[in-house]
Amino acid sequence: MNISSIIPVLEQIAPPELAEDFDKGKIGAILNLGNDIEQIAVALDPTDYVLNRAADIGADMLITHHTLIFHPITVITKPLADTLKIALDNNISLYSMHTNYDKAQGGVNDVLADRLGLVNVTGLKINVNVNLNINIDSESGRIGEIPTCSADTFAKHVSRSLDTHVQYVGNRDDISRVMVIGGSGFRAGYLDIARDNEVDALVSGELKHDVIRARGDISLIDATHYATENPAMEHLCGRLLDMLDVDVEFIDHNPFINVM
Repeated sequence: MNISSIIPVLEQIAPPELAEDFDKGKIGAILNLGNDIEQIAVALDPTDYVLNRAADIGADMLITHHTLIFHPITVITKPLADTLKIALDNNISLYSMHTNYDKAQGGVNDVLADRLGLVNVTGLKINVNVNLNINIDSESGRIGEIPTCSADTFAKHVSRSLDTHVQYVGNRDDISRVMVIGGSGFRAGYLDIARDNEVDALVSGELKHDVIRARGDISLIDATHYATENPAMEHLCGRLLDMLDVDVEFIDHNPFINVM
């Protein structure tokens, strides 16, 4: 199957028009070699380990959440050249689905909500400016419900469900309404949305000091950027197997952060 036939399927799963403005030109076929695809690899990040593993299994295409090149460049550094060389030497096309996959039905945040066992899940409907001039569509997140429990109990549940360490703040005993944002969602604007929607706990990654100080009575559970997004990439493999006549393999490259 040629890559030209696969791209429309990927755009059906994560329509490019859902992407944030800062993602324009940075998603889709980042490296399109026009090749025939018999084996697809899927991972969160296009690291050298992931690309080498993709080459080992004979993958013709690597689909990731994060793109290899995010900021415009005028100089190709040796590390970037080495990474691109792995893809080029092994004829691996690269495709990225980022904020469009965050917001898509069945994407990053739906999978995260499902993994945590949230019910009565809804998308957020408010557009907010959460960081200077960067506009984030709050559809990126989801709100759902859990049986009432303490922050400690819920934090342990998050840790087990995502197979990751967590850090959390807020010791309330009445958590039942939860907001999830995969990746880096601890921002002032999202905290305002959580308050407006009477959320008891917010689960995301990359907890920041200023958000801790401004949280009020909302419990914040940091389950890492990787662990809150990676399940959606694993889930994507099953969808692609159902939709395409090619083999698909998930590559897990957890950074394994040490916690003392």
